[in-house]
Amino acid sequence: MTATPPRRWRRAVLLLTLLLGLLLFVWRLGTTGLVDETPPLFAAAARAMTETGDWLIPRVNGLPRYDKPPLVYWLMGLVYALPGQERWNPLGTWAAAFPSVLATLGVMLALADTLLRWPQPPFPAHGADRTSAGDSPGGSAGRSPALAALTALAAALAFALSPLVLLWGRVPVSDGLFSGLVAGALLLCWRCYIGAAAWWPAWLLLGLAVLTKGPVAVMLLGLTLLLFAWLQADAAVLWRRLRPGSGLALTALVALPWYVLALWRDGRAFWDSFFGYHNLQRFTSVVNDHLQPWWYFGPVMLIAALPVTPLLVLGLGRAIGPLRLRRWPARPQPAQASLGRFAACWLLAVLLFFTLAATKLPSYWLPATPAAALLVALGGQTAWSADRAGRWAWLLTLALAGLLALVFLLGPLWVPWINDPEMPTLPAELLASGRLWLAAGLWLLATALGWGLRQRRPPLRLLALQLPMVLFVTTVLLPCWALGDRVRSRPVRSMAASLVRLAGPGEPVAMVGILKPSLHYYSRRVVIYEGIEPVGLVNLAERLRRERRPGQPPSDPGAQPTVLVVIDGRTASAPFWQGLEPQELSRDGLYHLWRLDRGRLERRATALQAAGHDSSWQRPRPERY
Repeated sequence: MTATPPRRWRRAVLLLTLLLGLLLFVWRLGTTGLVDETPPLFAAAARAMTETGDWLIPRVNGLPRYDKPPLVYWLMGLVYALPGQERWNPLGTWAAAFPSVLATLGVMLALADTLLRWPQPPFPAHGADRTSAGDSPGGSAGRSPALAALTALAAALAFALSPLVLLWGRVPVSDGLFSGLVAGALLLCWRCYIGAAAWWPAWLLLGLAVLTKGPVAVMLLGLTLLLFAWLQADAAVLWRRLRPGSGLALTALVALPWYVLALWRDGRAFWDSFFGYHNLQRFTSVVNDHLQPWWYFGPVMLIAALPVTPLLVLGLGRAIGPLRLRRWPARPQPAQASLGRFAACWLLAVLLFFTLAATKLPSYWLPATPAAALLVALGGQTAWSADRAGRWAWLLTLALAGLLALVFLLGPLWVPWINDPEMPTLPAELLASGRLWLAAGLWLLATALGWGLRQRRPPLRLLALQLPMVLFVTTVLLPCWALGDRVRSRPVRSMAASLVRLAGPGEPVAMVGILKPSLHYYSRRVVIYEGIEPVGLVNLAERLRRERRPGQPPSDPGAQPTVLVVIDGRTASAPFWQGLEPQELSRDGLYHLWRLDRGRLERRATALQAAGHDSSWQRPRPERY
């Protein structure tokens, strides 16, 4: 039998997991601002809830925001409601990132706790049964309590160090919270299946997931359970213990009241936007030009696990087990030894569902990353001498780590090719910082440690690879994030501060060209956003006269003769913006703050309309802000 670590070891591993999670996702959290484009929309909606007292429908820039249900906004709003925001949360990052950080830390602890309580035996090589595998040298990882504890820590780090998790674990959007709730629900489903948990907590978390991103949560959990029942050939026990009828009723009881209230208050607008556009249309057709080939999530799966991708592939294949043509597709496993197979079904459910979706984004893979972490940790449990395929998987993992070290060593060759007009000084500052050399050294250290410990116990060698990666995140990735924020985002915050300082009473505000929702967030002003095309100027002039939003009433040039416009240099150089004689009030980076005479703006708009550029601002736009 696999030995369970003593309680004091479990507490120590969970404490270490929490400390590493805080280091990766909380340290330096408030030192950078909100990254355009989507995070400021979430943050602004949550802050507006606390300021207006309307906690039902999120609103941004005076408009309802129907793209996601309210749970993520509620959690952000609870932190925004705390006093003293100007002192401890001046950039808004702490409150806005709270749900993502909380969910990420929760998944790390849940993965570690699950493997601490139910250590899994090593996967047998194809052609070997599980009993013989447990007696092999590779089986010691599953038999030693100390090594079982290290495997649990390695699984938590495999999740936290995924490139996708490192990004979305700090970004203030709904994906991190949604993925964390789905992961919690699925892990509780497996615990219920083995008789170690009640049926209702999983369905309660599922209801919260539906309150975070919609009915897709039910689809992912249902598809996972169907695949697992099929592979495990234990559908009757799974059904009896999980009680899906009662469970779905509990999920509906948690989630449906908000949907009913939103439909009652906003009716057709909510139905068409949330269900029609953000759920049905995203699944059945391509929105926002996110067209990708059907195999898109295959490469995403491989990239999201770097550099331990070979261990993921090995773990996935062995968790499923050898497929058979008769009766059941694979040999059933003992319930408490089936976590790897459950994780494989979980990962495949995400892969299948989002492969069928017409709109594809990298963040859609995030719900699969906890399953991938389990498969990495369990797939790496084979000893060096016990399994040829496992040996090759480890060698390829080290080769990928060494390749990443080489990429950073060659940074002076490829960094100058970075050409982003919003970050013109980034290449020079990145090279001058010396961070690329530090990154190369840490990846070389990880490769060397992994090679030097290749014949030691499997969890030790995996942790030896992961710990330099933790240092890479804290000493390279986070400082580079701060550098990018200073170069790319600080000028927008500077424009927002200038707006607050220089705007006259009731003077309208617009941003044209490069559109940054963070301008609205940091200025706390309603901002009229228009693009770089000539029709943007026509729309702006017409919207100032006719559009009505809370905080921005319509006005004619006689009553309000000027408008403040934040415009980037490229847009300002367009011919139709020339000759308007703006008063330049401020400049930072790419951006200029103009005070424009609306009479001149109206005359230019009339000329453009005569040339065939008709206004388009009244056409339906589901993601307008």
